[in-house]
Amino acid sequence: MKFTDGNWLIREGLTLDTAVQAYDVEKTAEGLTAYASTAPIAGRANMINTTLLTIKFHSPLPGVVGVKLIHHDGVKERGPVFELTEGTGDHVEIEQNEQETVLISGGLRVVIRTGEHWAVNFYRGDERITGSGYKSMAHVTDRDGNTFMREELDLGVGEWVYGLGERFTPFIKNGQVVDIWNQDGGTSSEQAYKNIPFYVTSKGYGVFVNHPELVSYEIASEKVKKAQFSVAGESLHYFVIDGPTVKDVISKYTSLTGKPALPPAWTFGLWLTTSFTTNYNEETVNSFVDGMAERDLPLHVFHFDCFWMREFEWTNFKWDERVFPDPEGMLKRLKDKGLKICVWINPYIGQRSGLFEEGKKNGYLVKKANGDVWQWNLWQPGMALVDFTNPEACEWFAGYLRDLVDMGVDSFKTDFGERIPTDVVYFDGSDPNKMHNYYTQLYNQVVFNVLEEKLGKNEAAVFARSATAGGQKFPVHWGGDCYADYESMAESLRGGLSLGLSGFGFWSHDIGGFENTAPVHVFKRWLAFGLLSSHSRLHGSSSYRVPWAYDDEAVNVTRFFTKLKCSLMPYLYDVAGQATEHGWASMRAMIMEFPEDPACETLDRQYMLGDSLLVAPIFQANGEVKYYLPEGRWTHLLSGETVQGGTWRKEKHDFFSLPLFVRPNSLVALGSVDNRPDYDFAESAKFDLYSLEDGKAATATVRDLKGAPELTVKAERKGSTLSVVAEGSGKEFTLSLKDLGAIASVQGVEQIDDTTVKVSAGSKSVSFTLTLK
Repeated sequence: MKFTDGNWLIREGLTLDTAVQAYDVEKTAEGLTAYASTAPIAGRANMINTTLLTIKFHSPLPGVVGVKLIHHDGVKERGPVFELTEGTGDHVEIEQNEQETVLISGGLRVVIRTGEHWAVNFYRGDERITGSGYKSMAHVTDRDGNTFMREELDLGVGEWVYGLGERFTPFIKNGQVVDIWNQDGGTSSEQAYKNIPFYVTSKGYGVFVNHPELVSYEIASEKVKKAQFSVAGESLHYFVIDGPTVKDVISKYTSLTGKPALPPAWTFGLWLTTSFTTNYNEETVNSFVDGMAERDLPLHVFHFDCFWMREFEWTNFKWDERVFPDPEGMLKRLKDKGLKICVWINPYIGQRSGLFEEGKKNGYLVKKANGDVWQWNLWQPGMALVDFTNPEACEWFAGYLRDLVDMGVDSFKTDFGERIPTDVVYFDGSDPNKMHNYYTQLYNQVVFNVLEEKLGKNEAAVFARSATAGGQKFPVHWGGDCYADYESMAESLRGGLSLGLSGFGFWSHDIGGFENTAPVHVFKRWLAFGLLSSHSRLHGSSSYRVPWAYDDEAVNVTRFFTKLKCSLMPYLYDVAGQATEHGWASMRAMIMEFPEDPACETLDRQYMLGDSLLVAPIFQANGEVKYYLPEGRWTHLLSGETVQGGTWRKEKHDFFSLPLFVRPNSLVALGSVDNRPDYDFAESAKFDLYSLEDGKAATATVRDLKGAPELTVKAERKGSTLSVVAEGSGKEFTLSLKDLGAIASVQGVEQIDDTTVKVSAGSKSVSFTLTLK
């Protein structure tokens, strides 16, 4: 939201009371409280008929400082509020002299200037990373009496802003106007399904605005050297989070708002769906499932989209008996084929659904101010909303989900949750403007909790479209409705990378695009991208997405990359464990892994899959691709070719290849199984050691199916000597050297060939030495 008219003027109809002078700063039990006058105080006469803004500083965690800007403090707080994990504040130090007051939290210092020109500066050591200057903090009133609170934080020269949720607009947010307001707008517009009021910058700090309602951002747009954000009302609360790296920022942000849960290993396999508006029954489903098996295409999850329920009755949780007369038997037959089952749901109740009357009678549906049930005809005739602020409504909704889990359902695609009205009344009195974005949190939480309750802590996973801050706790999320072309493939990647920079660990997208049917070359290129994403799903709108519907080569490409992903599962599941422990995305923007390389700051057509694999999807029909490799000697995972980084490359690839490089000084764990994602990763594991430089070490961890570390291997090089230590399961594994020359001699293990040794670990700890030629 813009408040100014250029540098000098205020927009017509607005009045701004801005912080111009510090009046007082005092210590409190929580930290500091400062008072800023909105007019110069030359004497006592200026202390009458004036405005003081109250600014409270506190620190929930080391390196994180909260700032709450208040105009009038008598406003009744109405929920919902984000669930935050906050410490005691015992780590905070405060220093004060005549010129300034300083709050110290970990490596972050907040300096409040005492004097005629109001200023708050944030420092990492001696480096000023951002600040709120003269007239930046403001209370705004429009001609209708509506009020807003505004903050402007400084942006430095060459500083880039990222994040703010799953945004499909340009990856760099500088120059953009961003409204945090969930909408069902597809992937080709400024609207977003997952709006997160958090950004991180290339300087290694982040800012989280602690408001679930509409937050309006002007990122170097209204004022080109400012990141501005505003909310309606009388107060504004935000946190500055210091890194010093982007990964550190995200780790601290997710410590505050919640770490992602660990999805079960089976979710990392290939998902196939009925698609959206297609016709299908059990015979159709079996033709898909059996067709995949006949073609040696590993399939792990089958998803039933909307029309598993009867038309006009969404959501009723009841199988359409006309096409599925024996749903329980059908699910058993599918599960006997080794499949997990997912079904589509949403939180909307059409008037024809049998649940509508139940919900209306018991007060489980969101109401209008006059007590009537809120309804409209968009999406479903007479559609109403489940009121998830009502505990009884949550239990009612959950009961139907439990019945489906008992029937054999393993997961739910929690679609929608964005079209939430604001002219409504909630059971618990929640502010409907705050509930617009927050509704999806309650919705996904109810569904996720049912799956944890019924299946166990390590078996719960949803497939969600909408989210708000904290939604990362309920994975997995997918990118929504994209078109079947290269442009949408690229915009989907931008959205996924932005979401990963907003604290979300796991992300998927519709392989081949959702709307329309992709040309076969698009589908095959999207297969490589999709199967080198954290989660992989074949899904569409009006046509089936079975690979043989395209051509024979599409079948072969599907097989190739699905099996590759299954063999990478020991590595990928450790990456997943890092997401749950640190909040780091599985698919990481290049700046996360290479913050010191300025060439990585703007890259949005490639990513790191974990910390060791670089992926550059191909977005052109002719197979050409341009990508950047950071410094070091990189090895192509598929061909074994080694190339020197620190440069841009342009290549042409067939459909069975793409730039997929292993980072130098990496130890990558591979599995012994290539036809499913959930197996004993440590059994006969293979560790490939890539381009280990003198004086460097590399470590790889293999986890069990609950995410606990089971086997850890560390290799360290000194000259021509490799020292290796393995701790954990005591299982046999092999170690292969890549781009390290041949083995001259070994001590303590069996040599298989010039570059490979076999380790028969008879105990929990094994160490050995290799000498290189």
